[in-house]
Amino acid sequence: MASNAAVPFWRAAGMTYITYSNICANLVRNCLKGPYKTEALTREKVHFSISKWTDGKPEKPTLRSDSPEE
Repeated sequence: MASNAAVPFWRAAGMTYITYSNICANLVRNCLKGPYKTEALTREKVHFSISKWTDGKPEKPTLRSDSPEE
């Protein structure tokens, strides 16, 4: 039987590692001052494209943006 002692605290709290790391990153960004904070906030934005496939061929990709401001 597995022991709960070896379970990471983020897992014990019911979070995934991605959720935990995003929370930590947001805390660090909010602690920064001056130009470092604005620079870090601009790097936080993520852009990606999605392509649907029909009959084995990709359709025109759609550019998506995933950022906290939206």
